[in-house]
Amino acid sequence: MDIFERISKDSGGPIGQYRERADGYFAFPRLEGEMGPRMTFNGREVLCWSLNNYLGLANHPEIRRVDAEAAAKYGLAAPMGARMMTGHTRMHEHFEHELADFEKKEAAYLFNFGYQGIVSTIDTLTTMHDVIVYDNEAHACLLDGIRLHIGNKYKYRHNNMEDLEKKLKVATEVVAKTGGGILVITEGVYGMTGALGDLAGIVALKKKYNFRILIDDAHGFGVMGPNGRGTSEHFGVMDDIDIYIGAYAKAMAIIGGFVAGPKYVIEFLRYNMRSQMYAKSLPLAIVEGCEKRLEIIRSAEGDALRAQLWKVTRALQQGFRDLGFDIGPAEACVTPVHVQGDVVQATNIAMDLRENYRIFCSVITYPVIPKGMIIFRIIPTAAHTMDDVNYTLNAFKEVREKLDRGYYDGDGQIPNMRIE
Repeated sequence: MDIFERISKDSGGPIGQYRERADGYFAFPRLEGEMGPRMTFNGREVLCWSLNNYLGLANHPEIRRVDAEAAAKYGLAAPMGARMMTGHTRMHEHFEHELADFEKKEAAYLFNFGYQGIVSTIDTLTTMHDVIVYDNEAHACLLDGIRLHIGNKYKYRHNNMEDLEKKLKVATEVVAKTGGGILVITEGVYGMTGALGDLAGIVALKKKYNFRILIDDAHGFGVMGPNGRGTSEHFGVMDDIDIYIGAYAKAMAIIGGFVAGPKYVIEFLRYNMRSQMYAKSLPLAIVEGCEKRLEIIRSAEGDALRAQLWKVTRALQQGFRDLGFDIGPAEACVTPVHVQGDVVQATNIAMDLRENYRIFCSVITYPVIPKGMIIFRIIPTAAHTMDDVNYTLNAFKEVREKLDRGYYDGDGQIPNMRIE
């Protein structure tokens, strides 16, 4: 069969099968205007809880100034080329030194994109003789990197140290025969649940087993820990994390990322990571903008922004719990509000929130999560206010009352819904 013919007959995949109804509203929605708590969706202003902008830096006046001046100075093309060939500058080097110092590591290396950087890091670090042991709730970027590994790989139950130890015992037996090593992969903050990876528990197992730890701290970098150095700082285990990966997308509100660790390991990655060797370097305008963002994160202003972020986060999470909502083990900023219901009810609730309460947050349902479960994923930022929190809590209280009396049962129950 022709490839295109097969695709034409395909339902679209687990999510794509709903594209005719979802496109432009639930999938690929258009949020317009300046990034902040209030944006425009479907022609109307909404209170937005779905932005990767933890510290509110997207519209910070100093950040906007530096971004604009850097773009005017360098354009968005320079340096045109991969780092190894023609895309390397002193500014890239300087920013890497700053990141390494911030994370208390010997060296760091910039990624042009966090996702592909993580995939390539895992692929480069491991050979067929090595064993990867990873948390079963690892992010897709980690899973894609693990898929490339042609050696043994074992997943352990989420944050379950007993199961991790069982897998480490098996991995230890395997590498005794292959002569390889063991890489344990975890996240610092799990972006769907807001749960923290059990870094302290993993580090403790190093006393019994020989392995290295790689942490993807996309949601922790800039936010977790007293200085924003991440989840490893939060747990007091920075020196025990072998490979630290941070992304700019969450706390810095811009593309890119980095890996930090021992100098000899970072040097090896620089000369062997295919996603960086054969792809364009991070543009200078972004590098300069990121340096300014890191400067703010490390400053007293950064401390104040984190304090505001955590004030909003804790008030929101405690408010949901006080109202009897299940938000799971959320400790970080990501706040998943769990509701029992089917896909139709989830659709109707999301429409009601967006059209009548003018609250925009992501809705997740089957097949991403098990049937009968709905998650409304809320991401607080330092730019949100306590009024935003109180309004949202009151809205969800009313939504649950409507759900209990069957208001969301059946298709097309929200009269004010309008798609443009």
